[in-house]
Amino acid sequence: MVEAELKVLAGRSNPELAQEIADALKLQLGGIECRRFSDGEISVKISENVRGSDVFVIQSTSNPANDNLMELMLIIDALRRASARRITAVIPYYGYARQDRKVEPRVPISAKVVATMLEAIGVKRILTMDLHANQIQGFFEIPVDHLFGASVLVKYFKDLSMPDLVIVSPDSGGAERARFFGKRLGASMAIIDKRRERANESEVMHIVGNVEGKNCILIDDMIDTAGTICKAALALREKGALKIIAAATHGVLSGSAIQNLIGSPIDEVVVTNTLALSAEKKFPRMKVLSVAPLFATAIQHIHEEKSVSSLFL
Repeated sequence: MVEAELKVLAGRSNPELAQEIADALKLQLGGIECRRFSDGEISVKISENVRGSDVFVIQSTSNPANDNLMELMLIIDALRRASARRITAVIPYYGYARQDRKVEPRVPISAKVVATMLEAIGVKRILTMDLHANQIQGFFEIPVDHLFGASVLVKYFKDLSMPDLVIVSPDSGGAERARFFGKRLGASMAIIDKRRERANESEVMHIVGNVEGKNCILIDDMIDTAGTICKAALALREKGALKIIAAATHGVLSGSAIQNLIGSPIDEVVVTNTLALSAEKKFPRMKVLSVAPLFATAIQHIHEEKSVSSLFL
């Protein structure tokens, strides 16, 4: 059997990351014509031959989530109808991931709905990074390769060689993540415990762990409106923390996030480029790390049927 040719295509959600991944693989991005009709409908066309190819489609389902998700679905359907041998959806940021369970009656499990849609349209494999909830992997009946942005973030912080380092989780749910970073960086750990003492009173931030005179890294999987992480940073400063760095894989940065971060005591914000960051979402205290080499290596391993487990740590 003739070996399938590796092809990398991308939607319009994050063209810079897609180009970086293609460059790392020493490939040209495959041609896709995407346009929008006057009534808002999306139209796509694959502008090259993909018959018998092993195709990887790069598309984060980020804001505007519905448009990017629909574009991904249409690209996959076009590839399937063009006789691609295997289609892998590379989704650096998996939208709807926070809707991963029923938190009240009569609501959908939207992360599962997205998984069902992707499978139904013909995807054979998923490659993603830092899902908001690990159980989302179980929503799929196809293989899911789940990369971690921690390897990129840990390397950056190791190079900084910060003394007296404490890894801080902004809530109890992120304790495992903070513990992992603490082990890798040889740092101690602290947790922000949020409590509302009485009804109609603001939350009180209790810090479990010693941060006085320490350099602190607030770690989370994403920074959305930045409200929680900014409040946590303020609590750390009040307890005598020195340098405070906020770090996350996904820089969602919606709503008033940038204003919140600029007005906070956070000295540096570190995110990766799983989502495209416009000029309006960048400011001098922000550092953006690239995950392109990690995704490129994963794509190469999957194409060559090699193990990717070494990339998960």
